Formats: sequence, structure tokens, C-alpha cells
Amino acid sequence: MAWKVLVLFVLGKNVMKIAWTFPGQGSQKPEMADDVLPLSDSKERFALASEILGRDLLGICQGTNNSNDDLNDTRNTQPALFVVESLLIDDLKRQGRKPSFLAGHSLGEFVALYAAEVIDLKTTLHLLKNRSELMASAGGGAMTAVLGFDRKELEDLIFHTEGVVIANDNSADQVVLSGLPEAVAMVAGKLNCKRSVPLKVSGAFHSPFMAKAANAFSLQLDDVIFKDAICPVLSNAEPIPSIDGKLLKKRLQRQMISGVRWRETMNNLENLGIETLLEIGPGKVLSGLAKRSIKGINLNQLSSASDLGHSS
Repeated sequence: MAWKVLVLFVLGKNVMKIAWTFPGQGSQKPEMADDVLPLSDSKERFALASEILGRDLLGICQGTNNSNDDLNDTRNTQPALFVVESLLIDDLKRQGRKPSFLAGHSLGEFVALYAAEVIDLKTTLHLLKNRSELMASAGGGAMTAVLGFDRKELEDLIFHTEGVVIANDNSADQVVLSGLPEAVAMVAGKLNCKRSVPLKVSGAFHSPFMAKAANAFSLQLDDVIFKDAICPVLSNAEPIPSIDGKLLKKRLQRQMISGVRWRETMNNLENLGIETLLEIGPGKVLSGLAKRSIKGINLNQLSSASDLGHSS
């Protein structure tokens, strides 16, 4: 489409400040794999991911796998989203496109680090295999999204309720609560909000209840070399741009328990003078959040080979 060609042309010329952003779990959809198969090395990349995971990731995405695994299992969701988003990134780079800043939501932070060339393809896939398995095994918690609320009322309820925290601070009027099931339900039930939606997850992600999993993953990260980034990255745990590989690793080690500070990420991108936000991956979740957070921002989504000018 013409507008997408124009956006990519602008990206390539660096006429304006561009942020590339990457969605996380919740944005996956079965057809997302088919959307990127025309891209170079797509089948080889899915094959590599399948080898590392020990199961057919492309088949899971396409619904052809006969095992009990499916795309919504976090052990499959995380690597699947990464493969799709990394293929889109690599094609953008082949076209000479460069962002001004990078940011990813939860799982998307790993994609941002890959795009910044802090960690390579195989390393990222191995890390996501370990991360997703640790998160899947940390059961017993619950998460609920709440929309349209008074923030002071929410913060007061959380302060007086043990066992619940804000896991994803997505915007001024949208957060995700995480913690013990009864505590999450109590806050969501008492809060005067427009809507609350329990999420289909197996644990209290991005909360102190992930401490055991986070500690194990942090030890694995200790053995991985993080290169300095080719482009500043805003991390979930500390949404301040940095290219320092060691600092980006420390921030990632805190991500699993400290939450996703996406509202601050959007505020900081606005203060940095970002004029265009490109969401790379399936869905429009991050674009929707940016639309409500940054006045006058140009928003575009890149989710398929056709968006990049490739035919199926």
C-alpha cells in the first residue's frame, strides 16, 4: 500500500525520529506465521527455533501440530512471536531502514535487544526457551487487566491489599494487575473501573511472585555476553534509552519481577521527540496505547511480508 511505502521511505532517509516497538504475549495469532513465510530465511528460522525447542513451531503456529502444545502456551508464544518479529526486522535492515529508538513490551524487549544487535538469533532463541519454561512453571498466580479507572483509587487499593501489584503499566487508564488470585480479584472487584478482564495465564507474571524463576533466569543471563547496542533501547524495568550492553543486561534481569513500565516508555519517547511509532509484529495493541498517550504521533504497523513489498 502506498502509505506503507511512504513510511518505509521516511524510515530509510531518517527524516524524522522513528521508534520501532515490538508487542509481546497477547498479540499472537495463527496466521502470523503465514504472513512472514515469503520473507528470506523464514522457513530456515522456524526450523532453527523448532530444533532448539524440540517441537514443530511452524506447525504450532499454523495449527497443524497434533500434540497438546498450542500457540497460546507461553512456551510456544514467546519464541513464535520472536521469530515473526525478527524476520520483519531483518528485512527492514536489508532495505537500509534504521530506527532512532527501540522498545519492546515484555517479550518484545528481547526483540528490541535483537534488533539492536545486543544478542544474536540463536542466543535469543535459547534465552526465550529458558524464560518461557521458567514462567510456565511458576504457577499459582493470576493477572487481570483493568481499564478506565482513577489511578489514586487503584494505588490506594493496592497499598492496602497484600499480594497484588501493577505488572503492566500500559497507559494512564490501562494496567494489568498481577499476584495471588484472591488479591487480584479483590482489587479488581473493589475498583471503580470501566472494565476488568481476567487474563488466561498460568502465573503472576511481572511480579515479586516470579522471584524464583527470575533468579534462575538471571543466573543464565550472567553467562551471556551482551554487546553494546547499535541503537538506544528503552527497557521495561527502566525506560531510559541506553546502548550500554552491561546495563541493558542488568535491566533485563529485573524485568520478570519489576513489571512493564510502558506508560513511562511512551512518555519518554514523546519527550525524546519521536514523531513516528512503527509497531513491528502482529496486532495493533502498542499503536493503540501510543495513540492515547502521545499527541500528534504518526502510527503505523508492520506485520507481514506484503507490508514490506513482498508478494505471497
